[in-house]
Amino acid sequence: MLRLTWVQPEDLLGHELRQAAQDGREPSAIAARWRAAGGTEAPERAGASPQPPTRYLRLLAEDLLDELADLPSKLADQEPTDLARIKSLCPNWPTPQATSPRSPAHPARLQAAWLGRAVGCLLGKPVEKLPLDGIRQLARATGNWPLDTYFTARGVPAELLAAHPWNRRSAPTSLAENIDGMPEDDDLNYPLLNLLLLQRHGKDFTTADVAKLWLDELPAGRTFTAERIAYRNLLTGLEPPRTARHRNPFREWIGALIRADLHGWTNPGNPAAAAEQAHRDATLTHTANGVYAAMFTAATIATATTGTHDIHTCLRTGLTVVPPNSRLAKAIRHALQLARKHQDFDTIVDELHATHSPTHHWVHAIPNTALIAAALTHAEGDFTGSICRAVSGGWDTDSNGATVGSIAALLSDTALPDRWTTPLKNRLATSVGDFNGIGFDTLARLTHQETARP
Repeated sequence: MLRLTWVQPEDLLGHELRQAAQDGREPSAIAARWRAAGGTEAPERAGASPQPPTRYLRLLAEDLLDELADLPSKLADQEPTDLARIKSLCPNWPTPQATSPRSPAHPARLQAAWLGRAVGCLLGKPVEKLPLDGIRQLARATGNWPLDTYFTARGVPAELLAAHPWNRRSAPTSLAENIDGMPEDDDLNYPLLNLLLLQRHGKDFTTADVAKLWLDELPAGRTFTAERIAYRNLLTGLEPPRTARHRNPFREWIGALIRADLHGWTNPGNPAAAAEQAHRDATLTHTANGVYAAMFTAATIATATTGTHDIHTCLRTGLTVVPPNSRLAKAIRHALQLARKHQDFDTIVDELHATHSPTHHWVHAIPNTALIAAALTHAEGDFTGSICRAVSGGWDTDSNGATVGSIAALLSDTALPDRWTTPLKNRLATSVGDFNGIGFDTLARLTHQETARP
């Protein structure tokens, strides 16, 4: 029996009910109809429920998804998706540069960023989808808490692994004893796709260019959540930005954020341009806070790529492209406040989980972006400290580790520690384009070329 993840209407409906409540709509009447008909909640951690529904329930779910989309939102005015309206709400929007930078980021800095993204992702892969308590127990069982190195299964009691099994797809390639180069992951596939995007279309690419590139180069099975929905919508003939809205309850999840690095890397010192590129990319799949998370990340990275600012300046700059009354901006400010207040990072994580976990899925952009900001701030941008804090905070561990690794690597004055990078063997596996087996040094050179292009 094929239960395709992240697209089946009966599974999407539960996620949409939660998303509707978050973005200022009133879904209770529709929720009551769904439950009265025998509909179930969305899968808590997986992408598909285990059993197929009746034909009636599937058709009802499709109808209710459309009804939910028509509900008015009380947050629409303060959380727009249109770029001009976003800018109008951001009083400190950064001043754009008129031309490309005279001194683009050095290839060595870009190589560190690529490596940092890979290392952080790899650190988080084995514990993706696990609850926070499970992550802590697995690390403590091997003396790796506070987290300081890659996870290992050596020495972990069998009963603990039975209760909290490693991520099934990642354990064979991402536990310390198994690492042999950087395995494929969507957190690296999307930067590769955006490198192709800039090579083919330059920095003035359109959202339609992103869509066509995906159809040409991205295997559908390598997409998840909002990206899989948008891909499906493209194949049914919908065009952007409707691809982000139609029956897409994941439109504020983390997918656009993990695509933002190239936009920052190729616009050093120009956070406005980076944010605008990220917006054109993100609106294929996301709306509102899902888009803001990508813009925040791109602007932060653009500031970090110069190598002349500390992490606090970078994050403050990132916030200038986020509407200040949005849910994302409030969550980031709260996270920064916690990171400055508490010495113990576990205390910060516990408070973030108490704030967000009851209402948000573990892949939602709002809690994950808040955790990214907290980890970077609390570690003062130190590479090892930042990635270990991000992954130890749970939620979307590999994506958070990847983004934090990219940013912290850009801030490092020295090469990343060999103990992190040597297992990668300067080799990246991917199903995107002709990149399979490519070295991070080559990726840095190719990225540098796009950075220098007007």
